[in-house]
Amino acid sequence: MKRAHKFIIILGLVSLFADMTYEGARGITGPFLFMLGASATMVGFASGFGELSGYIIRLFSGYLVDRTRNYWFMTFAGYIINLMVVPLLALAFNWQIAILLIILERIGKGFRTPARDVMLSYATSQVGHGWGFGIHEALDQIGAILGPLMVFLILYFKGGYRTGFGFLGVPAAFAILTLIIAYFLFPHPKNLEVENPKFMGSLGLVFWLYLGVACLIGAGYADFPLLGYHFKNVILFKDSMIPVLYALAMLVDALSALLFGRFFDYYGFKIMIVSVILSSLFAPLAFLGDALMAVIGVILWGVGMGAQESIMRAAIARIIPSKKRGSAYGLFNMLFGFSWFFGSLFMGVLYELSLVALAIFSVTMQLLAVPLLIKIQKSI
Repeated sequence: MKRAHKFIIILGLVSLFADMTYEGARGITGPFLFMLGASATMVGFASGFGELSGYIIRLFSGYLVDRTRNYWFMTFAGYIINLMVVPLLALAFNWQIAILLIILERIGKGFRTPARDVMLSYATSQVGHGWGFGIHEALDQIGAILGPLMVFLILYFKGGYRTGFGFLGVPAAFAILTLIIAYFLFPHPKNLEVENPKFMGSLGLVFWLYLGVACLIGAGYADFPLLGYHFKNVILFKDSMIPVLYALAMLVDALSALLFGRFFDYYGFKIMIVSVILSSLFAPLAFLGDALMAVIGVILWGVGMGAQESIMRAAIARIIPSKKRGSAYGLFNMLFGFSWFFGSLFMGVLYELSLVALAIFSVTMQLLAVPLLIKIQKSI
């Protein structure tokens, strides 16, 4: 069990440095695209299509994971693409190039995610899937806090968006170095797996219901660049405060991942129902409220992200055997990505038509996942 914890923590440190890089960038991509002249619809498109591209490639890479078991090669390749393009945003002098780089960053993340999550699932089988993925997500989100704060300091001292993107190359290098260390310490992560005899033998009804849950949540969840765009558009916060708000969301993400992860190991999908109900309230607060209500909305947005990145991943490890887990993660992520893309694009359009309609759409889609979660809970 000590080796399993060690592996989870080392991969968590990789994610910490990686998140410093791309989450530091993510906190300012909305205002940066605004500065370059992009419309709200194009911001929604960039966020949604970037996620879509990353999630589509997860289906392909997840299948390759199950066929080749070449976890480390795919993890390394994805991280290199994922991280190296972020400093290049400093050289983007029109919104089209910036959007292309944003999409490429998401593709790199998508390519390596199934392989990394399968490796994590092996180790979390010893410590509890919810708790293990919660630990990883908490470390991940420490980086997601430090990155935006680093960018905040650069903006505060008048460094500008481009300077911020350039400095994010430093944690990117540390992420790759830590990944190399992880490879040499754990060249065969499959050896950490403790098989669960209760696994289903195929991708059965519970898994397909769970995919429906993922699609509904993805469709109703606005990406932060649209929130950042809104805050700048209505002058609700100063430019330098927007990455601070993102850092706040990431702090909430980290804490809620640990809390929900631990409870998931004991209460199963009941705790996911609670997280969906709480996070569904973020849109009306963030898009329709004053500054204080917007901060509360950002906090609830962070609660939802913490659940998505911990217990939603842990649930796959709980219901799918290891030999099919890569494909399951790939299919899950691809459908989630399709939903995220069309939902983000639609909310970008709704933003220019009616903020009330945007909020209603977001809340409705997320709450429709609750009946499916209730059925899943009763089926297992």
